[in-house]
Amino acid sequence: MEFILDANILFSALIKDSHIRHFLLFSNLSFYISEFTLEEINEHIEIIKEKTGLSASEIKDILDYIIAYSNIKIIPLEDFKDYIKQAKTICPDPDDIMYFALALKLKCPIWSNDKKLKNQNIVEIYSTKQLLKI
Repeated sequence: MEFILDANILFSALIKDSHIRHFLLFSNLSFYISEFTLEEINEHIEIIKEKTGLSASEIKDILDYIIAYSNIKIIPLEDFKDYIKQAKTICPDPDDIMYFALALKLKCPIWSNDKKLKNQNIVEIYSTKQLLKI
């Protein structure tokens, strides 16, 4: 199976060496993120530093490791920008339009623990709990 990763899933994997990080690294699933997701992580690097006690460089190393050793592919905006207009009509949260656009382009579900994203019936949303059952 393939999934779009919500940035909060990556935040969780960066903040704590937990089941989410292990799932990303050791599952046989494929994951996609947009360049936007990496920008979002960079915008919140101070929060991640506070929660982990790590430096920005150490956090970047962990992120690079997760991306290198998980089956995560980074998709440029150019590849799915034609789906943004449609995503705006579907997505219950304006902050998550890019995830929906990418999901529409790739025809795959989103892994997110944001319950409000399920308030639509076009793009499938899986929580961590649901994914761990697969």
